[in-house]
Amino acid sequence: MYASLAAAVADLEANGHLVRIKEELDPNLVIPEIHRRVFQAGGPALMFERVKGSPFPAVSNLFGSLERSRFLFRDTMAAVQQVIRAKADPSAVLSNPFAWARAPFTALSSMPAKAWSAPCMAHQTTIDQLPMIKSWPNDGGGFVTLPQVYSEDPDNPGIMQSNLGMYRVQLNGNQYTPNRIGMHYQIHRGIGVHHTAANRRSEPLKVSVFVGGPPAHTFAAVMPLPEGLSELMFAGMLAGRRFRYQRTPEGHVVSADADFCIVGTIEGSETLPEGPFGDHLGYYSLVHEFPVMKVERVYHRKDAIWPFTVVHRPPAEDSMFGKIIGELVSPMVPATIPGVKGMHAVDVAGVHPLLCALGSERYVPWEQRRAPQEILTQANAILGFSHASLAKYLIIAAHEDEPDLDVHNAAQFFPHVMSRFDPRRDLHFITRTTMDTLDYSGTGVNQGSKLVLAAAGPEIRKIGTQVPANLNLPSAFTDARVVLPGILAIQGPTYGDDGEQVAESLALALADHPAFSTVETPFPLIALVDDSTFTSEHLNNFLWVTFTRSNPSHDIHGVKSSIQHKHWGCEGSVIIDARIKPHHAPPLLEDPGTTKVVDDLAAPGGPLHGMF
Repeated sequence: MYASLAAAVADLEANGHLVRIKEELDPNLVIPEIHRRVFQAGGPALMFERVKGSPFPAVSNLFGSLERSRFLFRDTMAAVQQVIRAKADPSAVLSNPFAWARAPFTALSSMPAKAWSAPCMAHQTTIDQLPMIKSWPNDGGGFVTLPQVYSEDPDNPGIMQSNLGMYRVQLNGNQYTPNRIGMHYQIHRGIGVHHTAANRRSEPLKVSVFVGGPPAHTFAAVMPLPEGLSELMFAGMLAGRRFRYQRTPEGHVVSADADFCIVGTIEGSETLPEGPFGDHLGYYSLVHEFPVMKVERVYHRKDAIWPFTVVHRPPAEDSMFGKIIGELVSPMVPATIPGVKGMHAVDVAGVHPLLCALGSERYVPWEQRRAPQEILTQANAILGFSHASLAKYLIIAAHEDEPDLDVHNAAQFFPHVMSRFDPRRDLHFITRTTMDTLDYSGTGVNQGSKLVLAAAGPEIRKIGTQVPANLNLPSAFTDARVVLPGILAIQGPTYGDDGEQVAESLALALADHPAFSTVETPFPLIALVDDSTFTSEHLNNFLWVTFTRSNPSHDIHGVKSSIQHKHWGCEGSVIIDARIKPHHAPPLLEDPGTTKVVDDLAAPGGPLHGMF
């Protein structure tokens, strides 16, 4: 139970989970690259005691391993899990009330409380004094990467009707000044509802950005909660201590225990260009217009510490948020969506691009040949469930076919699906719909398509493990490689104006090959890629390339494809064109000059020697 970020830092250090770096280092690319290398090496949390251009120290990699994340919440995780289970399945409480006796007290004792004093308001500073963490060469400026953005509904104000979300904040660069900063919130976010209500009332929206404080407060800002459970209440439960707050004379809410609090307003429909920003899909999110926050004050506590993370192609530090969230909310899934046994947003594929699920197929059990029916109903429910609604590809299998199937194990899950799905019947598209703001594979910002691929019933093919010996590809295509049993990667030409025709030409060429032209094909899925060696050398590469670089409605082709009564299907292999398209955002690449600086710091005798 931590009353502050400083207390958590001291506890991590005392238990060997944190090291201090005393050398003055540049927050422009250098500190972020050090963070990435230490994270990838499985290293400790990092306290940067001297940040160039700022009087404040900075800490990162607090949540950089599952072990460390669990350590931070070791005293409260079990109690929070019990409350969420009780919320998801009240009948379990009624059937054994003594076993659940602590849950109501955990919830009630975690109600937000007005503080008599607020350490966060001890001092004031300005935006330009904060650590300007710029993570990638093309980033538009410095960003707050672990913010807790607080807002209230103007139509129904109050601490218990508030929203606490993690929406990135751009501090400088572009047209921003110390008095005007960028607020990037994505589609489906609570602050957007509040902003709309404020505009309807022709009044500014009061916004507070908390940075730091007990680690549970940071985690609460990313936690997808069941309806009726406040983020501030959850923060109190996970922290083992009520969320303490005060209001300024102007009506802004300040987190009493935060390290920093930026207060201001978002007014009307004013926007400024925000970005680029190296994002968690492994690409830049590009420059777009987003709301402007007018800064009124920047509060900070004595000896404040600036927490940050570095976002990049997963796995990254924020991947640990997903793992802890999974441990906490997994009981909600079967209770909320009947028949669903589990689901997994695949982190290495960028989270929202790929969701794998296990459902129940119990319809018409007397039929000899089972087919996806009930799991399609469950798929529709999943796509309407909280953050799962942002999934682009949903692959769902019936757990009765393999009760021990692990939805988190892609190396097991994909071959199971590949051996069972029928490409004539089991591909279900949703076109012209919304998608993740950060995914540039679609037709525009927030615009794209979805695919449900369902598999139920017995195996219909023996999936292949070797490239067919007599495969003669057209000259434009080379280097076919097996990724997984049943999945090939084929290298194609650079995507151009004839991109879709090129993919169709591959489908036509394979229609003459018996290994790819029937439903029994040993390779029912082919990824058409720019680099088949890279794609096939690691399962994570395949998942990242295939599902972040394709838009189902535009990039799925098939051998002997046809449309029957509005349903698209194919007789043979499904081809996903996962080549980089001209409209895609560029991938994240490190700056060579920064890499050399960090190499020198890590050399024998350097301050970072032996850390990674």
